[in-house]
Amino acid sequence: MSERTVPLTVAVAGATGWAGSALVRGIVREPDLALVAGVARRAAGRGVGEALGVDCAAPIVGTAAEALALHPDVFVEYSRPEAALGHVLAALQAGAHVVVGTSGLSDDDYARIDAAARAAGRGVLAAGNFAITAVLLQKFAEIAVRWLPDVELLDYAKAGKIDVPSGTVRELANRLGAARGDARASAPAADAVRGPRETRGASMSGIPVHALRVPGFVLGVEVVFGAADQRLHLRHEAGGSAEPYVAGALLAIREVPALTGLVRGLDRVMDFAGSGR
Repeated sequence: MSERTVPLTVAVAGATGWAGSALVRGIVREPDLALVAGVARRAAGRGVGEALGVDCAAPIVGTAAEALALHPDVFVEYSRPEAALGHVLAALQAGAHVVVGTSGLSDDDYARIDAAARAAGRGVLAAGNFAITAVLLQKFAEIAVRWLPDVELLDYAKAGKIDVPSGTVRELANRLGAARGDARASAPAADAVRGPRETRGASMSGIPVHALRVPGFVLGVEVVFGAADQRLHLRHEAGGSAEPYVAGALLAIREVPALTGLVRGLDRVMDFAGSGR
């Protein structure tokens, strides 16, 4: 990535939310990034500095359109699933690159986003999870499934999380299905089992996915691989803080201007060759 002589300007939708507020604080700390607006309907009319207790003069506005009128280089979508698609398409039309951290978008939504991004000549980087440990799990699992095609996913989240599975698991299932290719698991198909077929989970890209929604979890994913007389478990768990997601989101903001079209997965812009970025 080439060095910029002026800061990359950023607007964040969901700026006062759990993940968005942590990201805003992270952006304010970075000399190569400049926050130009936060979007948060309930806090509209206040300043970011006043609302979040940081040294920042950027305003909080009530709509994405108001933020886009300030012409940010990058628009970060960290709001609500029902608003996300409209926000992303509007940002592309306004000439911004987009980072998507909101979960709940469908594959059809992402197909529309990819087409709009290519038409606009802009990049969109979408990640179900910006935590580096979660990104590494996705990468390791994608490698493992080529050797171990028998795989199932467990999606852990708090009782009140209504989107199933999480964006992390939805993205992971899609990628594992693609990486597995024509290899098939040895377990019987769901319609061949005896008993309630739902107990085998939902099939997503051919991967069985089981979503747990119980108190005590925040967010987590476990990938279980099986082979003759052996198993491999890969597991990521997040705590109650949004801080683990900040470093990955900052990386996405810096990298998305180099993209055209949709890229799903933070690892697609990470260096795994050991040279660092």
